[in-house]
Amino acid sequence: MQLTDFDYLLPDELIAQVPAVRRGASRLLCLDRQSATVESGNFSDILEYFRPGDVLVVNDTKVIPARLLGQKQTGGKVEIFLVRQHPNETSAEEWLCLTKSSKPLRAGTVVNLAPDFSAEVLEEMEAPYRLVRFHCSSDFMQKVEEVGHLPLPPYIQREDNQEDHSRYQTVFAREKGAVAAPTAGLHFTEKMLQQLVAAGVEIYNLTLHVGLGTFLPVRVENILQHKMHAELFSIPEATANAVNLARKECRRVFALGTTSARALETAATADGLLQAGAGDSEIFIYPGYQFKIVDALITNFHLPKSTLLMLVSAFADREFILSAYRQAIAERFRFFSYGDCMLIL
Repeated sequence: MQLTDFDYLLPDELIAQVPAVRRGASRLLCLDRQSATVESGNFSDILEYFRPGDVLVVNDTKVIPARLLGQKQTGGKVEIFLVRQHPNETSAEEWLCLTKSSKPLRAGTVVNLAPDFSAEVLEEMEAPYRLVRFHCSSDFMQKVEEVGHLPLPPYIQREDNQEDHSRYQTVFAREKGAVAAPTAGLHFTEKMLQQLVAAGVEIYNLTLHVGLGTFLPVRVENILQHKMHAELFSIPEATANAVNLARKECRRVFALGTTSARALETAATADGLLQAGAGDSEIFIYPGYQFKIVDALITNFHLPKSTLLMLVSAFADREFILSAYRQAIAERFRFFSYGDCMLIL
């Protein structure tokens, strides 16, 4: 399969730069794989597609304000982007980071981020990462929350603002560690979740900390040569038990977002059981992959030539997906992180 097989043309004005006026007010495009039909409506219509006994699995990761702005001691401006905590027994303040500055940062460089908050470059790691140790007089993550900026995707061409600090998080975000939101979850309100539970839908959580790879383009024409970036995930025992019972009883499992789908499929056994536990997900899902856990997928519209578009093309036929995307464009749906939603049954 070639990268160009997953390309499409999108007018720039359909790239959502801000969230919908209120959470839950987006539009919905529903694809039925069995009947090969496509229906458009409002996101609130999604409640009608659930049945009692369905299991909805959500990703409770929380986006951290991973962009830290500072200055070298010489006065030069520096941006440090937190990617993931370094597995180091002696310091919880050591992170693998990306850095942006006029000249590459060498080991020993100190960057002042705020009063009593600085960063020291320890060493250059495998490109493009650097190992950075942070120094602060209070709790590190609390300091990051105070001075950091939310890492909005590069196609959102503006700086983050106060509204983003609530709207670029899901209502069920709990576990800090993501550098991008699991965006399909941004549509749900607390009231919608309560309505689902009242209708007999079971809701369980997992955690997958969305990593830098969600922003990085595929740089090879033969997609089989692409290597995914590792992302930390965790499946609670209660979630695994609920999913396995649902599958045994032929009840449907809905994955809320490609992140939930990736975590579920990473932790699936060959015979379709979900294992509890934690680890790194490096699974690359593209057409030809046989899903073991997920029966229905709630997802946003994804970038051309992206691994996320490849995943949804594996879940449904690639031509069916691209045809639905063309319909969404014709109907002026909003695309990407703050855009509208798709349900694939």
